[in-house]
Amino acid sequence: MPFPRASQALSRFTVLDLTRVRSGPTCVRQLADWGANVIKIDALLEDGGGEQPGGPRGGSDFQNLHRNKRAMTLNLKDPKGLKVFKRLAEQADVVVENFRPDVKAKLGIDYESIRKINPKIVYGSISGFGQDGPYHKRPGFDQIAQGMGGLMSVTGAPGEGPMRVGIPVADLTAGLFCAIGILTALLERDVSGEGQWVQTSLLQAQIFMLDFQAARWLMEKEVAKQAGNNHPTSIPTGVFKTSDGYINIATTGGRIWEAARRQSARPTWSPTPITRPRRRARRTGTP
Repeated sequence: MPFPRASQALSRFTVLDLTRVRSGPTCVRQLADWGANVIKIDALLEDGGGEQPGGPRGGSDFQNLHRNKRAMTLNLKDPKGLKVFKRLAEQADVVVENFRPDVKAKLGIDYESIRKINPKIVYGSISGFGQDGPYHKRPGFDQIAQGMGGLMSVTGAPGEGPMRVGIPVADLTAGLFCAIGILTALLERDVSGEGQWVQTSLLQAQIFMLDFQAARWLMEKEVAKQAGNNHPTSIPTGVFKTSDGYINIATTGGRIWEAARRQSARPTWSPTPITRPRRRARRTGTP
């Protein structure tokens, strides 16, 4: 059922949005959609008067990512701009950024610096490859995370090579995970009275999204392969060509398979769906 008050659930929280491009704005958009008082800060870090990262302000992508936010512009390389930001941070509940880890430290807006002026701050960071480690200074891009995280190896038709997913799934999931972490930190702050640093990365989020393919490797040492439109563990699930187009079928479990079998008018089809464990048992002769 719908929750009519959900859009105002976070109205008591003020969020300073330092994010750009996609993963960070996705995180803050979620908080804004739930009613948080979001101030998007256009941080002038690039030289010249060109467009800030994220595309034209009037474009559909930018407007979608930054809906329900107010905005202001600050030059964080200017001591006056930095002073204004820190004054805002003294009263804010949340700061979210997705700079490279070394950038915020150089600017003096890293977690430890903000925590000194506001111990209750919840500080959300999204990076390409984490806040430390050998790749932490590298910029992160969705396509690279899809490849390094293993997603491209299980996407696409068998034998056709790695294929990226058609949406920026690493950006989107990293943003959502950061939003979940921020909400959890705000709940914990109600108990402890202290804020904390919430961190995630495109690579972490993408590895998480491997889900049962990763579990198959960890528990069964089975390397998941590309399956195209077919489901990698359940048959028949996939897209099938017909005389007048394509049909999309998903049969999971015996009851749904039985209903599909009746609708198809194919009584000779097996009454039990064929799953990956059953196929393996047939091949190996194990029960």
